[in-house]
Amino acid sequence: MKPDVSIEAVRAQAFTIPTDKPEADGTISWDSTTLVLVEIRGGGKVGLGYTYASGAIVKLISGKLAEAVHGGDVFDPPAAWTAMQRAVRNLGREGLAATAISAVDSAIHDLKARVLELPLWKLLGSYRCSIPIYGSGGFTSYSERELKDQLHGWVADDGCSLVKMKVGSDPAQDVQRVKAAKQAIGDRATLFVDANGAYRVRQAIELANCFAEQEVGWFEEPVSSDDLSGLRTIRGRAPTGMEIAAGEYAYTVDYVRHMLESEAVDVQQADVTRCGGITAFLKIAALCEAFHVDLSGHCAPALHLHVACASERLRHLEWFHDHVRIEHMLFDGAPVPRNGEIRPDPSCPGNGLAFRHQDAARYAT
Repeated sequence: MKPDVSIEAVRAQAFTIPTDKPEADGTISWDSTTLVLVEIRGGGKVGLGYTYASGAIVKLISGKLAEAVHGGDVFDPPAAWTAMQRAVRNLGREGLAATAISAVDSAIHDLKARVLELPLWKLLGSYRCSIPIYGSGGFTSYSERELKDQLHGWVADDGCSLVKMKVGSDPAQDVQRVKAAKQAIGDRATLFVDANGAYRVRQAIELANCFAEQEVGWFEEPVSSDDLSGLRTIRGRAPTGMEIAAGEYAYTVDYVRHMLESEAVDVQQADVTRCGGITAFLKIAALCEAFHVDLSGHCAPALHLHVACASERLRHLEWFHDHVRIEHMLFDGAPVPRNGEIRPDPSCPGNGLAFRHQDAARYAT
């Protein structure tokens, strides 16, 4: 019989880490990334979760969400998830509230696994013990040399057979930048592009045909992911061999269902730090199986790793430059690629991560 273990305390803290150089994509630019850490205590253990969002959610987590889950059964994460969804009903479930719930939910799942002294992927039930990754960065703020060096490094050093670059901030230069990227990786890897919704539908179709000349295999968010009819149109007219992907801004399971029903994408994306945590990611994985559409995890590879192993149609995870850098700076146990894949440590309980508070203190906000 399982022991009685209740959620005793919830703690949240924000850390803002400067980027290593200026970064931009097709629609915005930034010079720092904020990580919000959640630690949940129960049964003599501490579960850990996090999201990449605004520090404004710290009060929401330590207030309304902590009240919703306090005293709840550690072994019933879905019950806590439902309580949190109800708690934010009048605030709105999407956006910042969804990221806050995501971090708390992931921490509860981690705590459950640690109390049971099991790796999280074993507790969830796995389909695989390793996950392919694709190198992701190639920011539009990078020089052509910086772009080529970064993509080449993922292929040569990490064994990635897939790499992704940003496009869209200067469409007139995008074709040349894609050519340069293809030169850097040659035939050793497939090139992905991500416009972050920067293009118009007609423009995206024209550029898709240009990108196809460089054998681009994945066109992410050519238009806004809210424009499901536009995505469907582009998908229907994309060159043979080019897949359309979107979904990183799905804050609810319903959003993913609408996207799948609209036949807007070849590959569905979801982000465990935004969509509602591990509980919601598993629901999304089930939807993808029902619709026979592959799923790809967006960013935060260390947090995605275990739930990715437990998701049947999971194709790969995004090895995003900013998050990989932060996860290796601030967490013990962050995965290291080998031959283009990452795998959980079977000897570590929970998600296998330990936050280095002392190293992170200077970034606290």
